[in-house]
Amino acid sequence: MPQKLSPEIITAAIAGFEQQKSQIDAKIADLRSMLPGGESQTAPSESVSPKRKRVSAAARRRMALAQKARWARVRGESEPPASAPESKSGTRRRISEEGLKRIIAATKKRWALKRAEAAKAKPATARKAAGAQKQAPGKRAAVRAPATKAAKRRAAVKKSAAKTASAVPATAQAAD
Repeated sequence: MPQKLSPEIITAAIAGFEQQKSQIDAKIADLRSMLPGGESQTAPSESVSPKRKRVSAAARRRMALAQKARWARVRGESEPPASAPESKSGTRRRISEEGLKRIIAATKKRWALKRAEAAKAKPATARKAAGAQKQAPGKRAAVRAPATKAAKRRAAVKKSAAKTASAVPATAQAAD
């Protein structure tokens, strides 16, 4: 019959095995340091690095300039390499109106070409056949132009104008 282990015995066993593991890892590190090439990394399970902090772009730039200056002193150069003046943090470049218009025009041209290629790739007979399949047999499809955003907007304006005109009393209209 197998023995029943209590939680205390299990935790004690875990602690003992972890202690043995740390002793073995220390011996392995000693042996590795004796190898040619010196000390190497320890086991990845031991080196759990904390979360890194985020460094701003300006701080990274300052660190890079400082490192370049240190290397310049090591090499014996009299002055560190010339660098561009620091810009104010938080300032963002904006595209000019002309540049934005060029981008919009190029995008419209690209989409027009894409639509033309799609229309060219789909023959007219295939388009007619696709339209015929959508209709129910024996019924004629009502021909109606799809409503555009502008048409919907105009209809909404007309409705609101009609409501306000009917809500205004006749005496107020006569005063105008």
